[in-house]
Amino acid sequence: MQTRTSVHSNHLKTILFGTVAAFLVLSLLLYPEQAFDSALKGLKIWWDVVFPALLPFFIASEILMGFGVVHFMGVLLEPFMRPLFRVPGAGAFVMAMGLASGYPIGAKLTARLREQKLLSRSEGERLVSFTNTADPLFMFGAVAVGFFHDVTLGVVIAIAHYTSSLLVGLALRFHDPRGDSTPPVPTDQTFFLLRAFRAMHQARLKDGRSLGQLMGDSVTSSIQTLLLVGGYIIMFSVITNAMALIGVSGLLEGIFGLLLTILQMPAELASSLITGTFEITLGAQKASVAPETVDMAHKIAIVGAITAWSGLSVHAQVASILSSTDIRYTPYFFARLLHGVLAGLITLIIWDPVHQYLLSDAAVPAFLQQVPAAGWSSMLERFVNIGGWMLLLLTGMILVATVFRWIWTIRRRFS
Repeated sequence: MQTRTSVHSNHLKTILFGTVAAFLVLSLLLYPEQAFDSALKGLKIWWDVVFPALLPFFIASEILMGFGVVHFMGVLLEPFMRPLFRVPGAGAFVMAMGLASGYPIGAKLTARLREQKLLSRSEGERLVSFTNTADPLFMFGAVAVGFFHDVTLGVVIAIAHYTSSLLVGLALRFHDPRGDSTPPVPTDQTFFLLRAFRAMHQARLKDGRSLGQLMGDSVTSSIQTLLLVGGYIIMFSVITNAMALIGVSGLLEGIFGLLLTILQMPAELASSLITGTFEITLGAQKASVAPETVDMAHKIAIVGAITAWSGLSVHAQVASILSSTDIRYTPYFFARLLHGVLAGLITLIIWDPVHQYLLSDAAVPAFLQQVPAAGWSSMLERFVNIGGWMLLLLTGMILVATVFRWIWTIRRRFS
């Protein structure tokens, strides 16, 4: 039987969802031409940027999972992931893909691991909370170069973003302490690389699909997910434009400006914070055109917070992806709040030592010193660059896990 509190909560949700739906329909009726233009703008962003950027990584990740690479990584990286983040070693695959490829691949892969029973619900909630991040090409190319015309700012944004993401992962290891956990990977006297290949081989045999069927399923699943992402991008493009036309954005700007003043931040950044609450790209762009009287450190701190929060558009995508599993959205929501706050604070802390004294353009790789090109012609170049980034992350984690494994082996021998 439902308690009175749960019934009251359900009533509030019904009212809230009904109000949002009524607002969307009313805005379409009052401003049909503007709604069409904003929907077309969202569609163009999705087709020119999001679809070609994410499609190869969705397909590649599905194929790698079918080949058992997740199980291979699970054996290798169990000593790294479980002690630090309280998730199984298979989560390292999600971590590398998420950090290198951007939203919402981390959520998609977490849901897939949960569907395959490689994660418990609690582990899935921990994993998605710190692996669903922005990608480096967005932070360097789109924001630092495209909006601020200074590639070194991307280093500050990326350091703050990934450091705060790892801190969120460490904090979330205390989430749901009594929740179920998957059993550790069985160990024996076999060399760990051989055990990893054996686990990969067994997983591929268990999957049983031929290469043709696996590729077909991967393409179908990836396109379905990207259609979902595109629908949310278009919807939130219409909503944010309607809010500005009706005057809701102006009201929120006063509230956010007061909040920023209390936090001793420039009130002129309120509009970028409001826009970034819904969509990160537009929020970062508004921060870049803030008055010159606003200190650059404060602008980048707001951009860092917006990027970590990721916008309600991404939140809606994640909630929809997770709805196919029993993983709850609420822990992810609060993790994004924590990530945003930490990213903003870390940006202010590292601003002077990193940006003003340690950086030059030569310190940034060449492929990050340009705005990511829109359209399908850039898909192969993006895939190669981010693929290399992902392999670098995986190699680093494997090295750390190997060191952990050797330390434990030595301790056992002398204990």
